[in-house]
Amino acid sequence: MEGEEVILAGWVHEVRDLGKLVFLLLRDHTGIIQITGKDGIVEEAIKKSLVLPKESVIMVKGRIAKSAMASKGFEIIPLKVTNLNPITAKIPFEVTGKVPADIDVRLDYRYIDFRRLETTSIFNIEASVLDGFRNAVIREGFQELRPTNLVEAATEGGADLFQVAYFEKKAYLAQSPQLYKQLAVLGGMDRVFMIASAFRAEKHNTVFHLNESTQMDIEMGFADQNDAIRLLKKTVSSILKNVAGKNGADLATLKAELKESKVKIVTYKQALDKLAANDAKIQFGDDFNREYESMLGSIYGDMLIIKDYPTSLRAFYSMPKPEDPELCNSYDFIYKGIEISSGAQRIHDPDALTESIKSRGLNPNDFKFYIDAFRCGAPPHAGWSIGLERFTMKITGSSNIRECSPFPRDRNRLTP
Repeated sequence: MEGEEVILAGWVHEVRDLGKLVFLLLRDHTGIIQITGKDGIVEEAIKKSLVLPKESVIMVKGRIAKSAMASKGFEIIPLKVTNLNPITAKIPFEVTGKVPADIDVRLDYRYIDFRRLETTSIFNIEASVLDGFRNAVIREGFQELRPTNLVEAATEGGADLFQVAYFEKKAYLAQSPQLYKQLAVLGGMDRVFMIASAFRAEKHNTVFHLNESTQMDIEMGFADQNDAIRLLKKTVSSILKNVAGKNGADLATLKAELKESKVKIVTYKQALDKLAANDAKIQFGDDFNREYESMLGSIYGDMLIIKDYPTSLRAFYSMPKPEDPELCNSYDFIYKGIEISSGAQRIHDPDALTESIKSRGLNPNDFKFYIDAFRCGAPPHAGWSIGLERFTMKITGSSNIRECSPFPRDRNRLTP
């Protein structure tokens, strides 16, 4: 395209005024291009029009020229520069990253933070994670379904629910689309997937949790936990390949290394023994905290599935093992030392489901609509969920999960 005229628009990333020579770096979501104004080549008025405050939003009409000095091997010689909307407020932090900004300041001004190359790269990768998930399960015959975010009772038990007023009733924001994807399978939609918001009113202040997160869920009928585990392995692999194929430049910007390794599968008891052998103070019935997940990642590698958890640790709908009801057909996927996915085969017998609900101190009457569905011919089924932000966090090497949510909601943040 050398010599051709183009029109580009974006934000002023940097300006270097050397007197007879002015360089302007123009940025949009695709990257950065150099605009060069030089005495004898560009009119003086046009050259001066390049000297603009950083983050000015402009349009440049210019001619493409080869340049050994430009990072891309070519530059734009400007013919016209238009300031589309002159800046009238102070930019709250340095977008180039030369002066580091605290994450809370960046989140307060997220519309500016989105302009950072690193932030753009995170959400480019997150988009590929979503795209990779959706395409992978569609290839396996899954159909997308949209769940509700409003529920009348806890979908997973517990008290960590956000209550909302729903006309004359109390309602809650859904902790998970779990019950609804099961109802779809019971209704004859054998393979469904959902990309849904999940809300948990947990008063945590960690870099691993959000109070509103995004789940990539599947449920499959006429299947057990082994079928679901095989699909989980395949789907995670497809997602990572999609990111590797599409986002090489983004990974480089973030200095993130993406490599796929073999998935190892161990039982809860085997993982427990391995931790105990490494001096961890843990016993049967304890869940794996972040420290232990990290230790297991170091022991087994980046891709680990742990299965056969104690029934007491899992949700009421997890299927106990017939040969050992103390354990259930459940599993977690540990990626780079943190749980990114959890799933199980579900209880499909209504009486067993009722007893399981009672054993957790919950009232079966609150789940009547759910239990009754299993009285009308419910097939064996299983499923899982992948946490979008947490998976993206580990792929991108981010240190805080809030980096991976466009507008994160935590214990203290409700804006922007």
